[in-house]
Amino acid sequence: MKKSMIAYPYLVWMIIFILVPLLLIVFYGFTKTTDQGIVFTLDHFKRFFEPIYIMVLLRSLYLALICTVICLLLGYPLSLILASKEYRHKRVLVLLVVIPMWMNFLLRTYAWLTLLEKNGVINTFISFFGLPKMELLYNQGAVVLGMVYNFLPFMVLPIYSVLIKIDKSIIEAAEDLGADSKTIFGKIILPLSLPGIVSGITMVYMPAVTTFVISRLLGGGQFTLIGNLIEQQFVYTGEWGFGSALSIVMMILILFSMAIMSRYEKEREGGGLF
Repeated sequence: MKKSMIAYPYLVWMIIFILVPLLLIVFYGFTKTTDQGIVFTLDHFKRFFEPIYIMVLLRSLYLALICTVICLLLGYPLSLILASKEYRHKRVLVLLVVIPMWMNFLLRTYAWLTLLEKNGVINTFISFFGLPKMELLYNQGAVVLGMVYNFLPFMVLPIYSVLIKIDKSIIEAAEDLGADSKTIFGKIILPLSLPGIVSGITMVYMPAVTTFVISRLLGGGQFTLIGNLIEQQFVYTGEWGFGSALSIVMMILILFSMAIMSRYEKEREGGGLF
């Protein structure tokens, strides 16, 4: 049996579930049905540049950026703790980070509804002390919170996988030469961990931009993101052409962002440690 034959099932899978849907999206995005039949058009893309849709895109990029920054601020120290030799319970902490990923994405988001709603766990706890209940749900903060909770593991794990592979002898040599902890972190640990940071940013920012379940449930439909807009075109309004055009624009933005990240990572590798 030839080795190439082993790849055939995977190729068939890619053609059916990746290539064909992409071709359909391109087809619907660049065509429309008229009295003369199916004709080529750019009207769907022109519609995207209307102010209302540009505002939706900017809002999506803004909330995804906030989510990514928070995940980085929380995830990097957590990754340092996990990679530290002094921390003995790293396996338990890694398990706590990974366990939410074993649950269904929709179920994890619904869990926050029971925590944040007006008669939820948090407000019940607050009212127990005689404090007024807070509006924790259906606002921008709830959407960002849901994003951070769901995407934080995608920031922690890439950074941790890079930190754990750093040669400890380099750090020991720096200590022998009189470098303090700040110098070691700034000159050795941080530069060597940049590939993990870049991977983490990519893995968090991309799905955060296109998410629609979190904003629909925790935002209560008050915060329409680009993912919600695409969902509406396919599921509710039936405007597949415009929905496909939005999907193509998002794919281009994502590929462009990934290309920038990849180029930056190659430049870092070519430039060496410092």
